[in-house]
Amino acid sequence: MTTLVSQTLVAHGHELETDEHSFGWLEDSAAIRNNPEALRNSMEENGYLYIRDFFPRDIILEARMALLKTLEQGAIFEPGEPLVDGILKKGIHPKFNDTAWKNQPTVNRVVFGPEVKEFYTHFLGGAIRHFDYIWLRTMGCGPGTPPHCDIVYMGRGTRRLFTAWIPYGEVPLEVGGLMILEKSHLHADRIKNYLESDVDTSCTNLPGHDGWKHGGQLSNNPRSLRQKLGGRWLTSEFSPGDLLTFGMDTIHGSIDNTTPRIRLSTDTRYQRSDEPVDERWVGENPIAHGPAGKRGLIC
Repeated sequence: MTTLVSQTLVAHGHELETDEHSFGWLEDSAAIRNNPEALRNSMEENGYLYIRDFFPRDIILEARMALLKTLEQGAIFEPGEPLVDGILKKGIHPKFNDTAWKNQPTVNRVVFGPEVKEFYTHFLGGAIRHFDYIWLRTMGCGPGTPPHCDIVYMGRGTRRLFTAWIPYGEVPLEVGGLMILEKSHLHADRIKNYLESDVDTSCTNLPGHDGWKHGGQLSNNPRSLRQKLGGRWLTSEFSPGDLLTFGMDTIHGSIDNTTPRIRLSTDTRYQRSDEPVDERWVGENPIAHGPAGKRGLIC
């Protein structure tokens, strides 16, 4: 078998198979960016759209520096190294930051700006709205995000909801970019119980109930999951300006970061404004996965 990459790639602690039958590259949809019908057809077929150079590079890099300066206040970067490189101190392993994105006009310019608004308006065929909450990933050296579908975190509104994953900096394979399981959105019937779950809902009448422990992951082993469902893990060496968008039933995760460089990215969500919205993620201070979002059910 032909190996597509020379280095060893690990995802959530498991070595990925990188032969041509197990691994591949995301298809670039830049050529059809302004063709909504073609975009919808591609999304239906592949479960994602990857558009290189979607954003002006300068607004991404400006947002990157704003985030790095905010994160620098936590003394997480190696002294003496250029801040723009985002070199973390040894022993610092951040993954997620739920405050650094707040009050950041440069980040809002990216995720709520004219490029995104125009794209999703045409793609969805009508006026759109976005979640107000921004998921900021600050991935250091260590395990990436395990395979999951987004619906289990935000399924209380419309299912016609789309994630935008945006990298803020160069993301070669060793820095741990996002990966998508090829055509996994077509396997909804095989993971039906998982897709119908909600991380903030639990059965209060079951023995041993002591809270909400469902972390949302579909599997902790990307290698065995691919072998079970089929398809290839698809990724790219991402650059500032790239956009990767996908639906709620698309299985995705990330490659482990094996470098001291921080990987900055945001996840934001978009839908038609005339469809129901998940109340956890909208408003001036979204309740997110806090106590106000929990639901106990008799099962």
